[in-house]
Amino acid sequence: MTIDTISVIAAIIFALALIHTFAAKSFEVMAHRHPKHAGLFHLLGEIEVVFGFWAFILIGLMAFVSGGSHALEYVESRHYTEPLFVFVIMVVAASNPVLQLVKSVVKGVASVLPLNSTLGQVWLSLALVPLIGSLITEPAAMTLAALMLAPLVFREGIPEWLKYAALGVLFVNISIGGTLTSYAAPPVLMVANTWQWDSLFMMQNFGYKAAIAVAINATVVTFLLRKYFTQAPKADVAALKTPLTVSLIHLAFLASVVIFAHHTVVFIGLFMLFLGFTQAYERYQTPLILKEGLLVGFFLAGLVVLGGLQQWWLQPIVSALKPIQLFFGATALTAITDNAALTYLGSLISGMSDPAKYMLMAGAVTGGGLTVIANAPNPAGITLLKRGFADESISAGGLLLGALPPTIVAAIFFILL
Repeated sequence: MTIDTISVIAAIIFALALIHTFAAKSFEVMAHRHPKHAGLFHLLGEIEVVFGFWAFILIGLMAFVSGGSHALEYVESRHYTEPLFVFVIMVVAASNPVLQLVKSVVKGVASVLPLNSTLGQVWLSLALVPLIGSLITEPAAMTLAALMLAPLVFREGIPEWLKYAALGVLFVNISIGGTLTSYAAPPVLMVANTWQWDSLFMMQNFGYKAAIAVAINATVVTFLLRKYFTQAPKADVAALKTPLTVSLIHLAFLASVVIFAHHTVVFIGLFMLFLGFTQAYERYQTPLILKEGLLVGFFLAGLVVLGGLQQWWLQPIVSALKPIQLFFGATALTAITDNAALTYLGSLISGMSDPAKYMLMAGAVTGGGLTVIANAPNPAGITLLKRGFADESISAGGLLLGALPPTIVAAIFFILL
C-alpha cells in the first residue's frame, strides 16, 4: 500500500467531511425526532466537530493501512500554530473588558451617524469591525463582530433569510477586510514573505478595493434590516464599570498575542498570564468563551490534518489555470478547502506571474465567506451565532446562499478596479 493510496483515502475522507458539514443541520433535526439518541445526533450536528471527527477516522485508517508509527509521524508533522492562535485570540478578544471597550467605541460612533443608533451599530459591526481585522487579525475581528451582532440581528423577530444574509455579509467582509495589511488574513500571511508582499503593497492592490466592497455589503444588509430597528433598544443590564487600567491591560494582552502570532510558546505563555489576570480581577469579568474557543481550535486542527494530504489534486488544478480562470477557480476551490491552504499551494508554484498571484489571492479572499471551512475565522462566527438560528444550527446551504451576493460584489471590485 503506497502513499498515493493513502492520499486517495484522504481525499475520500475529506469529501465525506464536506458532505457532513452540509448535512450537519439534519442531525440537529434528527436529535429532536429521536430523543433516545439525541446526544449522539447533537454531537454529529456540531459543525465545529466535523473535521476533527473525520481527522480521527483518517488517522485510524492510516494506522491500519500503513502502521501506527506512520500515522503518528504524519500527525506530529502537521503545524497547529493557527488553531492554537485562533483559540487564544478568540478568548482574549471576547473578554468582557475588551468587548465593553469596543462596544463603547461603536456606540459612540453610531450616535453621530444619520441612522437609528442600533442600526448604526449593526452597520459598524458589519463594516468597521471587519476592516479593523487588518490590525487585530481576522479571528479577533470575527469574535468581536459576532458578539456585538448576536443580540441585535441574530435573535427572535428577525426572519431566517435575513439572518443568513447578515451572516454571509459578515463572513465575506471579514475575509476581504483583513487584506489591508500583510499579516492579519491567513491566506495573505501564507505568501507575504515568499512573494514579498508588504502592508503597503496590500493596501495599494487589495485594501482600498476591499474597503469599498465591505461598505457596500454592510450598507445593503443594514438597509434590509432597517424596519426591525424602529424602536429604541432595551438598555443593557447594569454591570460593574471596568476601570480603564484593566481594559488597557486586556488590550495589551490582545496586542501581544497578535504580535507573537507565529510563536506558539510565547502566545500560549501570554495566555496563561491572561488567565491568571482574569482570576485576579474576576469581578470585572464575564465567563470566558473557553468551550467555544476549544471547539473552533478542534475544527481547525482537523482541517490541518485532513488538508495536509490534498496537495496532490489541488496543486495541479491551481498551476494549470490562467489568471482570470485562476480567480474564479480559487473562489470555488476556497469554498471546499480553505483559502490559506490554497494560497500556500500557490506559493509553491515556481515562476508564477504577478497577475496570476494577484488573481489567486483575490479569488481566495473573495470566496472566504461561502462555507464554514473557507476561511479560518468562520468556525468562530458559527460557534458564537448559531444559537440565533432555528434548531440552534446553521445550514451550510443557507450560508452559501447568504454569502453569494456579497461575494459577487467583492469579485466585481477585485476584477474591475
